[in-house]
Amino acid sequence: MKRPSFKTVLAVFILTAMAATVSAQKIQYSRYYDKRGINVFEPSKKDTVAYEGFKIRIGGSFTQDYQSIKSTNKANYVVTSPTNATNRNLLVGLVKNANGSYQNNDSVTSRMNGFNLAMANLNFDIQIDDGIRVFLENYMSARHHNEFWVKGGYIQIDKLPMFGNPEWFTKYLRVKIGHFQPNYGDFQFRRSDGGNTIFNPFAENLLLDAFTTEIGGEVYVFPTADVMLMAGMTSGFINGNIQPTAESINSNGVVRTKRSPSIFGKVAYDKQIQTDLRFRLSASVYNNSNIVRNTLFAGDRTGSHYFAVMDPAQINGTATSITANFTSGRLDPGVANRVTAINVSPFLKYKGLELQGGYDMIKGSVFADVANGKWNKRDWNQAYGELVYRFLKNEQLYIGARYVTATGEPSGLRYGTNDGSLNGQQAKVNVNRFAFAAGYFPTRNMLLKVEMVNQKYNDFPWADYRYNAKFNGFMVEAVIGF
Repeated sequence: MKRPSFKTVLAVFILTAMAATVSAQKIQYSRYYDKRGINVFEPSKKDTVAYEGFKIRIGGSFTQDYQSIKSTNKANYVVTSPTNATNRNLLVGLVKNANGSYQNNDSVTSRMNGFNLAMANLNFDIQIDDGIRVFLENYMSARHHNEFWVKGGYIQIDKLPMFGNPEWFTKYLRVKIGHFQPNYGDFQFRRSDGGNTIFNPFAENLLLDAFTTEIGGEVYVFPTADVMLMAGMTSGFINGNIQPTAESINSNGVVRTKRSPSIFGKVAYDKQIQTDLRFRLSASVYNNSNIVRNTLFAGDRTGSHYFAVMDPAQINGTATSITANFTSGRLDPGVANRVTAINVSPFLKYKGLELQGGYDMIKGSVFADVANGKWNKRDWNQAYGELVYRFLKNEQLYIGARYVTATGEPSGLRYGTNDGSLNGQQAKVNVNRFAFAAGYFPTRNMLLKVEMVNQKYNDFPWADYRYNAKFNGFMVEAVIGF
């Protein structure tokens, strides 16, 4: 991690002091970053915050993890290279001898215990006019990018004061423009995002983690108080990209490389049926037909909160970097050059009982997915469900259970000669995770949670480090959000 300069430390100190006075500001059509933001999805058009001129709300999110997780596999001995006899299926976390060899050279078990790098976010929510809000999100410290990193920023327009605030726009429409997270699925409103983990009852996200930021716009329509429609278009890239892309046959000799935009949409029904009963159902679709690199399922710039879990000790003979290999415990479906993803997410809350779930259907490819002169698609499916019960005054305590399973075809992974009749076929694997968690809110800005986790890997090739693999253990998270 880079050592911050004196100017950086001074700036953070000044901003923290300012936050004490401006973090309580109420911003129109926004979401709180404390306990009040739990189970808030898209901000409602039924906003009751009166416009009182220019305002700025500075918020922050901080998470400190402690983990104790054991990873094991049953992968057989496979030499790293003709000149390196070390088993390439050893797991990160093993101890090296003075001569560079691993202790217990045939071991495929590692234990990762201790405090992880603390993660921190810094948010600026700015009311620049009536119904017009600017939001800037930053990562101050994260596993993937230890240094200060801007996540993105956007303008959200819910009123048109420059045109006298016409009622038809105020009541029914919203426009969002900038560099932001595409509104795909509902789990994005629950997931951990660097230091911001207060909305997530558990320590980690899903196996297939749908998260990226792209430059573009979204248009929302609210035809009734309970229905939302959204259509969006972005560049399809995680960063700005102005370089022309030659539309030529790429190195795989079949697919013409293009630069297509991402088109996506969402519909949601959210009804407070009774005082104690709420129901929501949403459906989302995201599509990019051909692009150099899309990151819908590989765009997290913070990283998994399971540090160095089920990671190989080396990749192509190079020691694994915990910072660079930041997706521990997750899966990459390998759909960077073409992707169609559909998500359906139900949510039910009755008094303190919450049921949240979803199903993802993903089809896509990389340019190397060619066979018999055709560009083939691979399939992935993910199903997940959470049952959480919140109780005591103001739902200060909760207990919960989550199950998530994903099945699909990883890019470039095939069965080998030791896999019998499957030799040469595209691998189709399954991973499932069960987690149990409990949490306590001493105040609306503080959360302490504990999670027990068990994850299993099925149907991976004999020579892969995830062959008959699993990890289990516990996590403790201390969280602040304001």
